Amino acid sequence: MIVDLAQRTGREGGSAWRLRSLLASVQLALDTVRQHKMRAFLTVLGVIIGTGTIMGVGSIMAGLDGAITSILRSFGTDTVIVFKFPMGPRMGNLSAEERQRKPLTLENAIAIAERCPSVRHVSPYLFPPRAFGPNVNKVRYQGNDLFSINLGGTEPGYAEGGQAEMLFGRFFSDGENRHRVPVTVIGEDVYKALLSGRDPLGKSIDVNGHQFEVIGVMKRPANSFPGQQDLRVLLPYFTMRKFYPKADEHMLVVVAHEGRMAAAMDEVRAVLRMERRVPLSAPDNFAMSTAEQMVEQFRSITAMTALVMVVMSSIGLLVGGIGVMNIMLVSVTERTREIGIRKAIGARRIDIVVQFLTEAVVLTGIGGLLGMLFGYLVSLGARLAFPELPTSVPLWAAAAGVLMSVAVGLFFGLWPANKAARLDPVDALRYE
Repeated sequence: MIVDLAQRTGREGGSAWRLRSLLASVQLALDTVRQHKMRAFLTVLGVIIGTGTIMGVGSIMAGLDGAITSILRSFGTDTVIVFKFPMGPRMGNLSAEERQRKPLTLENAIAIAERCPSVRHVSPYLFPPRAFGPNVNKVRYQGNDLFSINLGGTEPGYAEGGQAEMLFGRFFSDGENRHRVPVTVIGEDVYKALLSGRDPLGKSIDVNGHQFEVIGVMKRPANSFPGQQDLRVLLPYFTMRKFYPKADEHMLVVVAHEGRMAAAMDEVRAVLRMERRVPLSAPDNFAMSTAEQMVEQFRSITAMTALVMVVMSSIGLLVGGIGVMNIMLVSVTERTREIGIRKAIGARRIDIVVQFLTEAVVLTGIGGLLGMLFGYLVSLGARLAFPELPTSVPLWAAAAGVLMSVAVGLFFGLWPANKAARLDPVDALRYE
């Protein structure tokens, strides 16, 4: 029992001694930083920038993910967007076959409405001619022009499906649609640019050379993209066909009955394959996109973008690490006699290594904390500049920044620490 007690006391005493030695090394490192404040700051400037950039990029990407995910899901869990090729992030990377597909038609929308029992409503949306070409649509009122408007033709069900909430006036009726009445409803930013401060109802505006009466103003979507303007100018579907007879590019907004989304998608796919005469062995020549599918596509792209940006941000940490290594090598030279004295009174090589590694980690750890503050300021600045962007510093970004700053101290402090530990005590004591 006495032997066990002695062994346990020795272990506890050894642990306490190691803890005191580590605390002494940390105190020594902090004293060195206080004595050379400017040198320490310039040494870890790269670590500060690298850590802050990682956190800033992480916060902006998290905010962008939250904003765009909210927008895509605002279409509703029961809504399917049908187009001739996939909507969303893939639109910029289409195959030749996808670009050459035939447009969807009004008849396709009618067939879906008549033959799909799980579908509650279908709204055709007609784009102007060459909507994806070089032409620019514009609207004018009393000499004021607004370019790059989002012109489209649809029917009253578009508003009934929750796609348009009115700020002033009303949406067009089924009678105005069937009788091709030249009326329009405009987006909130179109109203502010052309008619702000005036009663918009009953005003006549020029859309690509045609006159239309404004009967309503739509509210800007509450969860629109950060910085996005509401430049919608919507016409009744058949009015659009009357004034733009060459328009043939359709998008179908399909709303399923609650809880019957999967059945509705199967029914829509079957009807469209028959309508478009797709052979049994051939793939679909159209695309159906739900909010969740577009969210997944977006996140697959942003994940790779975030990875690339974090890797590029790590260059600052690399530069900071090289600076730390250089300063630690200078410190070894300056403190050669001190190292000799420590070895002469019994310090082991591992004690010298721990001392210098602790100093390097403390130095980069301080840089990491300052980098966290810098990253938070970047996140706050982005939130103030873009109120619609709900930036927040994610836990993974903060943890990654701190861990990488500590790892930089350990990695780049290892060589100077080993160099100090290998010094001969006799030669070190003779060093002047």
